[in-house]
Amino acid sequence: MTLTDLVAALRETRGFRHKTDIAGVMSSLARYMPRSASDDSQAIAIGDDCAAIADGDSHLLFAIEGLVSDFVRDMPWFAGYSSVMVNVSDIYAMGGRPIAVVDALWSDGLDAAEDVLAGMVAASSAYGVPIVGGHSNTRSDQAQLAVAILGRANKLLSSFNARPSDRLMMAVDLRGAFEDPYPFWNASVGAPAARLRADLELLPMLAESGLCDAAKDVSMAGALGTALMLLECSGVGASIDLSCLPSPPGHDRLRWLSAFPSFGFVMSVREEHAAQVERLFVERELACAVIGTVDASRKVVLHEGGESAELWNFNDDAFIVGR
Repeated sequence: MTLTDLVAALRETRGFRHKTDIAGVMSSLARYMPRSASDDSQAIAIGDDCAAIADGDSHLLFAIEGLVSDFVRDMPWFAGYSSVMVNVSDIYAMGGRPIAVVDALWSDGLDAAEDVLAGMVAASSAYGVPIVGGHSNTRSDQAQLAVAILGRANKLLSSFNARPSDRLMMAVDLRGAFEDPYPFWNASVGAPAARLRADLELLPMLAESGLCDAAKDVSMAGALGTALMLLECSGVGASIDLSCLPSPPGHDRLRWLSAFPSFGFVMSVREEHAAQVERLFVERELACAVIGTVDASRKVVLHEGGESAELWNFNDDAFIVGR
């Protein structure tokens, strides 16, 4: 597969398509909820992993994740587990620490909800984040699940802080396996809870130490789609070397680039801090590498083995940010 073929394939993945839907939603919100100039001081930038709401010297973090219905139907326990796990990741991606989650669950009978609830409780225990309430409907003809989370950050990591000349970095836990048939790289279930929590604690530590101020957790759009979201929010572009992306051996490249890992982050780091940031992850046996350089082009170009291909041009098309 050439880089041009890879770009075409990535654009057709479910993760990319779901993310590009966000631009339309944001455009609709802008039409129906216009802000006057007097509201600007209260505006909260949309595009980060969480809403960051100023609260004294810190920020409250608020996020929600909805899971696709076929995932909830086919893998109810892991869907429940993932619903908490992905929210926890969103909080840490913003440099915060989670406080609690609530859920909204629809099922056809209580028995059909049991596995989802058991998975949620398992993740709640593993990550030390309590489930403090929610909403349930056990008389629905379709399984649906959404979970919201509250957290707090002393210093923010944000999608809006990448700068030209930054080093684009990826950190990921490769001690896992795919959850077939879905593109989920599971390095969480069964891992020691203390290790999971300590690994995630690296993110607020990076924020509070000043080593990094721009990050995003790798979502269903995969590492490259996540990089697009971060870069677009910051109004920049990047040159990315695919050969530098951390990856497990023996797996199809497109599948890995489309994967949602249970621990995975893309960061934009000042050049002078890149080596130290990499070392901190590697010391915890997490893969971490510089995968590219941020620039002012507002284009994202992939490189590998002498080939180049444009993944996205924000000058022409929005990815998640509505016009």
